[in-house]
Amino acid sequence: MSHHDPEENLNHSPNEHFQQVLERATLSRRNLIRGGVGLAAVSSIPFLAACGGGSDAPAPAPAPAPAPGLGFTAIDKSLLDDVILPAGYTYKVVHATGDRLVSSIPAYSNLGTEADEWTMRVGDHHDGMDLFYVNGSGSYSATETTRALLVMNHESSADAHFFHPNGQTSGGVSGKKFSQFDSWDLGVRPELEVLKEINHHGVSVVEVGKNGAGQWEYKLDSLYNRRVTGQSLMRIDGPAAHLAAIKSFMVTAYDTTGATSRGTLNNCGHGKTPWGTYLACEENWAAYFFMPGGSVDVDAKTKASRQRYGVMRAPNAGATAGSQGWSNTATAATDNRFGRWDVSAPGATAAQDFRNEPNTFGYIVEIDPLTSGTPAKRVALGRFAHEAAVCGIPVVGQPLAFYMGCDSRNEYIYKFVSAAVWRASDVGGGLAAGDRYLNEGKLYVAKFNDNGSGEWIELNIANPLISGYATYVFANQADVLINARHAADAVGATKMDRPEWGAVNPANGEIYFTMTNSNAASRPVTGTNGANPRSYADNDGRAQTGNPNGHIVRFKETAGASSATAFKWDIFLFGAEADAGANINLSGLTAKNDFSSPDGLWFSKATGICWIQTDDGAYTDQSNCMLLAAIPGAVGDGGAITVNNSLGGVNGTQNTFIGAALGEAKLRRFMVSPKGAEVTGITESADGRAIFVNIQHPGENTPALGAGPFAFQSQWPGNSPSAPYGPLGRPRSATIVITRTDGGVIGQ
Repeated sequence: MSHHDPEENLNHSPNEHFQQVLERATLSRRNLIRGGVGLAAVSSIPFLAACGGGSDAPAPAPAPAPAPGLGFTAIDKSLLDDVILPAGYTYKVVHATGDRLVSSIPAYSNLGTEADEWTMRVGDHHDGMDLFYVNGSGSYSATETTRALLVMNHESSADAHFFHPNGQTSGGVSGKKFSQFDSWDLGVRPELEVLKEINHHGVSVVEVGKNGAGQWEYKLDSLYNRRVTGQSLMRIDGPAAHLAAIKSFMVTAYDTTGATSRGTLNNCGHGKTPWGTYLACEENWAAYFFMPGGSVDVDAKTKASRQRYGVMRAPNAGATAGSQGWSNTATAATDNRFGRWDVSAPGATAAQDFRNEPNTFGYIVEIDPLTSGTPAKRVALGRFAHEAAVCGIPVVGQPLAFYMGCDSRNEYIYKFVSAAVWRASDVGGGLAAGDRYLNEGKLYVAKFNDNGSGEWIELNIANPLISGYATYVFANQADVLINARHAADAVGATKMDRPEWGAVNPANGEIYFTMTNSNAASRPVTGTNGANPRSYADNDGRAQTGNPNGHIVRFKETAGASSATAFKWDIFLFGAEADAGANINLSGLTAKNDFSSPDGLWFSKATGICWIQTDDGAYTDQSNCMLLAAIPGAVGDGGAITVNNSLGGVNGTQNTFIGAALGEAKLRRFMVSPKGAEVTGITESADGRAIFVNIQHPGENTPALGAGPFAFQSQWPGNSPSAPYGPLGRPRSATIVITRTDGGVIGQ
């Protein structure tokens, strides 16, 4: 989908691409990979004291073995404007964009007439999410209880025209539709519109539970209901030895000490810590900023940093404008809530303007769902376009590992290893436990070698490749963490194809990452910009070239250790259309399981099923986006193959390692979404009898209002014939809960 898929390649380093690795891969059987075993406060309502310790809290239960098979009949592709499920399954909407969290404000009109009440309404663009159980004392429980909190990210505002009566307004003209990656005329915008757009970003914390009929629903007026928005207070935290230097990069007119910042934006994938906190991941945050025409960067380093991260500038300053226009309102707020999006430097120092505001975004944000404590931006985990932060299997006495993707073409996969070793007594420890595990440790980036092995390279100023890097001169270790993309370039990390969600197989600790897609400009057959062994033309339907269908990479750490600096890898699945040629459809997909552009990725702890969610722009002439269920194997269960590519009259041979074919027995289409939607975000009840799935931006391609009424691409969920929800009219992102009509475990 366009607003999640910036076309610009910001990585111009000479680092080798994954395709180069694959082209050199040895094909002899002795080099096949062999399997192994294991991976102001949040809302300004001070409703709870921080929940502490929990030394008597139960440790997480051991994960079960993967399910032996799939117990549902695969569904066909669909272009209907509804959620389609297998026979014997049903869904219900839990909540949707704009639903109120408190009864003191009106129910959502779905007409764009609301005031700025988004600090107590469910945000938009539902994305990564997780379920947190609450025990009788109000603390986090690692085991099932009768109370639960559903915590989720809210990503982009590219559909913000639905929040205003007549669409977005610029220069006094309403009926527009602005994408954060598109140029537009930067006219004055109304204050109310901008406030609503800022505040529907961030994170929602909502209590959920079963009603008298046994159906899941959200609880209005729960003490736990709250929002973290684009304006919420955040604390900046990181390694003690480098914290002062880190804060020097964060100095703005809002906080001249650099100790705090405002807001979290564009949160996509997520993470859940073993101690029971939520990790919101700031992804495409760079495009919200703007520099007026004629502005210049403060210095060469600032310019180099901004260019590597895609911070936008005015057209006559040498790049494409692409903000939402938040910096240009008719009202100048005393707290600079609008002016902070203008990152020019009119002041004499950084303490007098917002030149450093982009430095305050691009992090893993830790939130304790059970308290009103100020969220922490964990700088030690690096700054980039974070897409998920998944923790390996915790082992008492061993460090914790968090795996992260940087979502853009030709970017990297990262790992953070904590300095502290895991203590089960930290379950329920809240942000204090986060201080222990997420502030001190080592940040690594992945390099894939030509024999199916890989290595983790530490991003440390002591490395001569970093300290001597000419493209960007690092001042200190704080600079390395804040400009992690440059540091990864410096050490020769392997360019990947839009590394998005990661997931850890609970059966063996192996790590999976989706490589969503690529295009021919990023990866021609003979070039170095490809992300995998395929480079081809998809000539039917929505014709695209490169690798428009994407794939999933998996790897296992040496000896299954979180602190390992080496791993083995192969490719779990290749997306493809079923009728594509054998050199495209490498995983042998059929009409019952073919897919394109894998994005969300998640393992059920109840069944071991690997759930795959798609965000597709290549196969949408045949089907809306979908959710598939797969039974995973292990790294090395397949073999080595040679792929013969042909694109634009250029032929090439590439080699790779591929996992064992799954067939329809181990890979099936489970759900198809409404029109224009992305399927993203998934979690489950502890017993596996309910899964929660997010339907994001249905009707995304609805054109701007202009002079007439909206010509809706979708009107879901108000129009759903199977589960209608809310006022009919404008489409809304929503969370659905899927159950079996016989009450059984999902997928089996």
